[in-house]
Amino acid sequence: MNLALLGFLMVATFMTLIMTKKMTPLVALIVIPSVFGVIAGQSAGLGDMMIEGIKNLAPTGVMLLFAILFFSIMTDTGLFDPLVARLIRIVHGDPMLILIGSVVLCALVSLDGDGSTTYIITIAALLPLYKRFGMNRLYLCCLLMVTSGVMNLTPWGGPTARAASALKLDPATLFLPLIPGMIAGLAFLVGLAVWFGRKERRRLGHVSVQQSHAMADLAVSQYPQARRPRLIWFNGALVVALLTLLVWGLLPLSVLMMIAFAIAMIVNYPGVAEQKERIAAHAGNVLSVVSLIFAAGIFTGILGGTGMVEAMSKEVVGFIPPALGPYMAPITALLSLPFTFFISNDAFYFGMLPILAEAGAHYGVEPMAIARASLMGQPVHLLSPLVPSTYLLVSLAGIDLADHQRFTLLPAAAVCIVMTLVGMIALAFPLVA
Repeated sequence: MNLALLGFLMVATFMTLIMTKKMTPLVALIVIPSVFGVIAGQSAGLGDMMIEGIKNLAPTGVMLLFAILFFSIMTDTGLFDPLVARLIRIVHGDPMLILIGSVVLCALVSLDGDGSTTYIITIAALLPLYKRFGMNRLYLCCLLMVTSGVMNLTPWGGPTARAASALKLDPATLFLPLIPGMIAGLAFLVGLAVWFGRKERRRLGHVSVQQSHAMADLAVSQYPQARRPRLIWFNGALVVALLTLLVWGLLPLSVLMMIAFAIAMIVNYPGVAEQKERIAAHAGNVLSVVSLIFAAGIFTGILGGTGMVEAMSKEVVGFIPPALGPYMAPITALLSLPFTFFISNDAFYFGMLPILAEAGAHYGVEPMAIARASLMGQPVHLLSPLVPSTYLLVSLAGIDLADHQRFTLLPAAAVCIVMTLVGMIALAFPLVA
């Protein structure tokens, strides 16, 4: 059977099953690619493909494991309680201010370039507000994820670095013309937060100042016995040091998380029984996220190892009529929405982008324009079940992945379109060669 067709059928089957909740993402990530790998006639090599995919995602799985434990422990100690209490007093019980603040806070925290860290910090600060005011957590996940997708275009973010590497371009030169589109995307998200805020105002109304202050006084850790108020300055310094080293890149992120976790445990909970208790308290979150990461490794390993990704890329490029050749930049921007959703960033930028750039070159479209256009789909990309940080986000917020995907898809696509239009107007990439 045609590998491209098989690849499209595999992705469509997978997405249909999890979106309709006929199968859990964990099971679907393992079963569906295995079945299609056998159909492709490559059953003999499936084991090696699976192991290769798991190996590629292993550092991410380790990082998320210790990141969840570390920041959960920081929350247990009460490190974020003063911040939550302060935020509750600032918003004065207004859901709209909370939603707008979600976008602003996420945009600032996202400057570190790591989506997982962004979600952990912002969820720790904002989720208590949403719970205390009874707000819709789908709004929170939508705003955080799409904002992170916009901010992920920074030169030190993964997509821009991949696009620059694939086409041998300078990351800074690639990035600078994208700034107007990013600003427009963030402005759109603030407007979306206002719209969500109006809906929440009608549903919830305003919380009185007295109630708001009472909530602030109750903004304490979920585990009162685990709080360590006298160590708040040490824990704050530890988090700042971790984020600083993360930005500097002195050590791999997974190693930094492991070291930070070990230090936090020794200082805050020196007793072995206390340490076991804290790990057990968060074992459920850790297991649900990390198991999905390794299962996603099986999916990506088979998708790439069977040659489906390469075949799908060539098939799509072959469908573009010669008359549309001069429009390769906006076409690339549109293709980036579905393809960065269905396949990994590595597969898209190192497998498909060079093919698109080569096709564009035949019609006089610069590789730089193709590379910039290829980044426009990142807000939709983060909705993909192949993105590890997405599982972390929905797990921390306590919502279902399929519900999050259905709710966030249209807002994410709208932000992509806004950034694309502004990018063309700002000449980050031309409409016509």
